[in-house]
Amino acid sequence: MKVERFVLGPFGTNTYVVSDDDGKVLLIDPACSNEYERQQLYRYISNIKSQISNFKLSIVATHGHLDHLWGAKWATETWGVPVLMHEADIPMAKAMQQQYDMFGIRATAEPFPMENIKSEILNLKSQMSNFKLLETPGHSLGSICLYFPNSLNLHSFTPSFLISGDTLFRMGYGRTDLPGGDMGQLIDSLERLFALPADTLVYPGHGDFTTIGAERR
Repeated sequence: MKVERFVLGPFGTNTYVVSDDDGKVLLIDPACSNEYERQQLYRYISNIKSQISNFKLSIVATHGHLDHLWGAKWATETWGVPVLMHEADIPMAKAMQQQYDMFGIRATAEPFPMENIKSEILNLKSQMSNFKLLETPGHSLGSICLYFPNSLNLHSFTPSFLISGDTLFRMGYGRTDLPGGDMGQLIDSLERLFALPADTLVYPGHGDFTTIGAERR
């Protein structure tokens, strides 16, 4: 299992590409906002595809905020699949123009296909079995994290890691003053994440990686 990070968009959002040896790919939070950033992602993923005949890609959003979805329309058109996100955040993502207006972004939000990740979880698990979907509301109603327990095969060992979106950062956590935010829910979500093994690597939606053990302190 390999995790590649791209820091993209005007908000410095972390986009992750998680891939395995069989050519299965998860594109998480497509935040590319210009042609240069789109080409970065395209070249990297195309390189994976060129080496594997059984290539399959899914797009996942950890939540429905605009900075994690700048490149959603391009990504869905490029790879012909919808964005999968929690059903609670789909209405917010469909009303993307309201987010643009809230942040004073003078652009027209373009719609893109999206589906409820919970209804597609069996398909995702058949694609890349070694992960768990964690519902972690607080930053938004439908915030999710993707947890990959450690795995060992004949060729490699992959330590456990967590794609945490904007729920947990290095020395911080997501804001709760945006629509759908709730501090009580966020505290409950963080407590559940802190029950994961201390050596779990955390790949957040912004900033550098950390570990569960470091953030418990």
